[in-house]
Amino acid sequence: MTSIQFRSLPALGLAALLALGASGSWAAGAHAGGHGHSDHHASMDTPYGKPGDAARVKRSIEVVMSDDMRFTPANIQVRRGETVRFVVRNAGQIRHEFSLGTKQELEEHYEQMKKFPDMVHDEPNKVSLEPGQQGEVIWQFTKSGKVDFACLHVGHYEAGMKGQVSVGK
Repeated sequence: MTSIQFRSLPALGLAALLALGASGSWAAGAHAGGHGHSDHHASMDTPYGKPGDAARVKRSIEVVMSDDMRFTPANIQVRRGETVRFVVRNAGQIRHEFSLGTKQELEEHYEQMKKFPDMVHDEPNKVSLEPGQQGEVIWQFTKSGKVDFACLHVGHYEAGMKGQVSVGK
């Protein structure tokens, strides 16, 4: 069973919170009104990899988020099997997030963000950061191909705040 965090209850409203609970449609992660980490994250395997073990990190990649709705760098190269520490820094004046996933996952979650714009993420493949904050995502890329990342705050995704990780063999 996961725990519920009520950090922004007034922003969501009790009716919306109760509707979410009744429908069983809690979005994953530590969202305002959502739920926090659970033990399943440790074994979470996705089409693009799994949460990484900090002891296996061979390389750190700094990713800067800015209010011009861009990630720097926006294109990243890694090797299949590599465990990377993304050191993510919000250099802007508004909240941004780094969310790693398939294009479909990102677009589906973006629709949830439109309904609940105060969501705050703290998941193995996502980090939300206030202005000036720094966080990290440690990820092991187990499969070759392309992996997308984006900021899913309302308006940021459409403005082009996206990037891609190319996972080589």
